[in-house]
Amino acid sequence: MVTWEYPPRIVGGISPHVGGLSKALVRAGHEVVVLTLAHPDSADDEVVDGVRVVRCHTELPWLPEDNFLARMASVNHHLVQLRARLGPWWPDVVHAHDWLVAWAGDTLRELWSVPLVSTIHATERGRQGGHIPAGQPSGINATEWWLTYQSRQVICCSAFMVDEVVHAFQLPHDKVHLVPNGVDADDWAPPVPAPRRGEEGPLVVSWGRVQYEKGFQTLVEATARLRHDMPRLRVVVAGRGSYLDELRHLTHARGATDHIQFPGFVSDPELRALLHRASAAVIPSLYEPFGIVALEALASGVPLVAATSGGLVEVLDGTGAALMYQPGDADGLEHRLDKNLVTFFVCKTYDFI
Repeated sequence: MVTWEYPPRIVGGISPHVGGLSKALVRAGHEVVVLTLAHPDSADDEVVDGVRVVRCHTELPWLPEDNFLARMASVNHHLVQLRARLGPWWPDVVHAHDWLVAWAGDTLRELWSVPLVSTIHATERGRQGGHIPAGQPSGINATEWWLTYQSRQVICCSAFMVDEVVHAFQLPHDKVHLVPNGVDADDWAPPVPAPRRGEEGPLVVSWGRVQYEKGFQTLVEATARLRHDMPRLRVVVAGRGSYLDELRHLTHARGATDHIQFPGFVSDPELRALLHRASAAVIPSLYEPFGIVALEALASGVPLVAATSGGLVEVLDGTGAALMYQPGDADGLEHRLDKNLVTFFVCKTYDFI
């Protein structure tokens, strides 16, 4: 497998996806080698839970930080060089995860003369709201198309993504396969005895990559309205990303600085501890290919409020497992949170979900 991120390097949902998949393949009797980027807490070549993980160092001071497409193309050369460490080892298939490793995946396919399979976790078209601006987004979109064209088979995590990939890249339906994401529910289940939720007042938790399409700005707007009626309301938005500074500025402009915390990246154990104490979890995504965070929230037992975005609809709609609202609708989110939190603190029951 070739991937931009692998535990303990976690940027978004690709890392837990590939981590879980690689270990499951080993348990099923397969030999798995993961080629990925270096991490200060990990060796450059090690076996973890039966998976051999080989990592490359990619310091690229000669490329500008804002030219992400060029930087990733250069990083892929380092990923391909990892093949030299593997000696006579030979795979039966190369599995590339998203456009970030497209060049390496295709080159290794040719070097080893084996099929290339790609998993498309999201598309630039989707992240841009269906429109591809000129410049870097156009280049990323073209790389995604090329990766799916070069791949023998393509995997998507939701029916929503299957439709998006088929239509965006003009692929035959029988080339694209649906394999939904999953989580280990035991890892996210509350401890026994379970912590008391909302003991210090209403606590709302939201997490993920802090990008515009994740919709955290909707949560900020809703919180700014709720704070007058709920002075003890606390909201934690965990994660990092290019939209974080703008989100902080928005929080200050809406007068919600005393109610919203941005701790940055939190580890899985820290996130689980937050969820086990939370009064509600919120997934406010404007664009969400699957929404593995929804499975994490459900497994943790926290009352859930989520936008009707992409894969979230498939996971949640009609199940009674969450209160849902239209993406970007701060009024709708405010109403769902108000109903959620008032029900929780007045009735002390989860029957409303």
